[in-house]
Amino acid sequence: MTREKVVADEEAAAAGDDVIDIMRIMEMIPHRYPLLLIDRVEAIVPGESARGIKNVTMNEPQFQGHFPGMPVMPGVLIVEAMAQTAAVLVVHTLGAEAEGRHVYFMSIDDCRFRRPVRPGDVMHIDVQKVQARRNVWKFSGNVLVDGKRAAEAKFAAMLLDE
Repeated sequence: MTREKVVADEEAAAAGDDVIDIMRIMEMIPHRYPLLLIDRVEAIVPGESARGIKNVTMNEPQFQGHFPGMPVMPGVLIVEAMAQTAAVLVVHTLGAEAEGRHVYFMSIDDCRFRRPVRPGDVMHIDVQKVQARRNVWKFSGNVLVDGKRAAEAKFAAMLLDE
């Protein structure tokens, strides 16, 4: 990361600008299309919580086969979007030295899917840090569509040096 980017991030944080755009997300986490599943982080409180946004569109590859004539976002991708939002929270919290490190799932518990997510929906992905010890972080996540809960899960992840 350049010195200018570090200064810009610090100035944005000081100004209360807590929106992280797609270009910055791609600097923070290694995911890329077709598995980059968040478009923006619109609110973030370092060490506490983040709200990611995923605009679900019909041209995404999973809808070719899941399901023809009735496209539904696969639950595993909804959970992955929660994990990516949590990964941005971890990297944002730890700062520049965490960029480029991978955050791996350790567990997924109490996962529930409450309603289908379809093309045209906007997923509002809320993650809350439950606990952080050394390189292991635990989270609680919820996905809302049109103000209604679509999915929820508790999960843990480990931050590794590669």
